[in-house]
Amino acid sequence: MIRTGDEYIESIRDGREVHINGEKVKDVPTHPMFKPIVDIRARIYDMQSESPFESLLTYEENGEKYATSLKPPKTQNDWWQKRKITNTVFAEIGGVVTRIGDETVGEMWSLFDGQDILNQVDPQFSENIKRHIDLVTCNDPFHVSANTDPKGDRSKHPKDQDPDMLLHVIKETDTGLIVRGAKFETAAAYANQAFTKPTIANWGNEAYSDYAVGFICDLASPGIKMICRTGFAGESPAEDYPLGNKFDEVDSLVIFDNVLVPWENVLFYRHTKAAMFIRATLHRYSAFAFVQRNLAFTDLMIGAALFNARQTGLDKQPAVQEKLAHMAVYREGINAHLTAAIALAEPSPGGLLMPNQSLLYTGRVHACSNYHQIMHIARELCGGQICITPDHACFQDEESGPWMDKFYTINESWCAEDRRKLLAFARDLLNSDYAGHRLTFQLFAQSPPFAHLGAVYRNFGWDGPLDLVKNAAELSDQVVQDSKLRKWLDCEPDLSEEDE
Repeated sequence: MIRTGDEYIESIRDGREVHINGEKVKDVPTHPMFKPIVDIRARIYDMQSESPFESLLTYEENGEKYATSLKPPKTQNDWWQKRKITNTVFAEIGGVVTRIGDETVGEMWSLFDGQDILNQVDPQFSENIKRHIDLVTCNDPFHVSANTDPKGDRSKHPKDQDPDMLLHVIKETDTGLIVRGAKFETAAAYANQAFTKPTIANWGNEAYSDYAVGFICDLASPGIKMICRTGFAGESPAEDYPLGNKFDEVDSLVIFDNVLVPWENVLFYRHTKAAMFIRATLHRYSAFAFVQRNLAFTDLMIGAALFNARQTGLDKQPAVQEKLAHMAVYREGINAHLTAAIALAEPSPGGLLMPNQSLLYTGRVHACSNYHQIMHIARELCGGQICITPDHACFQDEESGPWMDKFYTINESWCAEDRRKLLAFARDLLNSDYAGHRLTFQLFAQSPPFAHLGAVYRNFGWDGPLDLVKNAAELSDQVVQDSKLRKWLDCEPDLSEEDE
């Protein structure tokens, strides 16, 4: 059933061990670096029971209500609803959050689609996959995911260095697997569970590996320690850094110190072929939510740049209009890919409906590879005042305040306080530590750029161009047969690890 915000907050008061900034956290929901983002997640839970959001965010089945965002998609309407839900949530909270659950549950649907392949390798975990998808739907947990490791020396076999550099199984017991190692994971400190997956290691020709393991991790499990990067919330005044103080999603190094994973939570184990399959299809669904985040961040940049141009009258200059048009082209390119991915959605191997894979992955390349350029255009349009404007305290000070009011008031429509708020917002969106963190996150969060292109390579419809040239050049059928590219499973793609 759907949860309330209070139920969510109480669920993460479970004795978990969390460290941040050299401090052991006593209570995650009230800690100043976690409270803003925990409150946002709680607000999203509460929206599910409120008018006018309830009818969009939930659906009813057998007399119970469930979260629509976690519902496995079977129709185009399911996807239109999920897209509308994300937009509605962002409008309500007044910003963009990457980790709210809808973007990670899709990885479970990819597992469901891969059951035939996984069953060929090892059928014993198939029921666990189905059961956990049902549990996510029914229990409405805050579900996240963990991919990347502390790296180590990737030119070496995992066992030829500190074996804990990559998460691995050290022992099998009657009740489950004992695992050691670490994973980096966004939002782990305030989430309920994580789909924990293997990094593609240097396995060579090994068919089996203790490092090839995937499971659902209860983040309150004994032996788990979370060491978080310092958050942005509370480091500077909220009036000067409104985004970092509200929307920072704190990342954690999650350490597994001999953690028991019950057998019912194990989704695959030991078979390197299964691990490679999962990594190759991991973002079949979740890339949609990720790319939609890029669209939302772009709208924030366009809005900030356009407001700045209009308040100073620069929007009438052709050169400014040209830059705004470049931003619009980028924005509509993302929008077109997402829209077309739904309109041309494809049946999945498991009977779900997945976004058109070629359009989804090419859209991700477009969104991520050009993000930094659009960010820089927004900086240009906002001008140098976003990096030189005094802080909020100077506007409020008895002596300096009148001068700030004089020089930051533009006209009867734009008073000094509105001008200050816009510049502070733009600075935090484009120039701050939070902005730099967000830029890197959007570039790497689902994998590095070359892996994005690898996904396109494996999903583009190469047969169409081949057939066109075959007919136009009057080539023999044998030439075409020999030239057609193999499916990913027959290849050995370079599956880099993904950073989130």
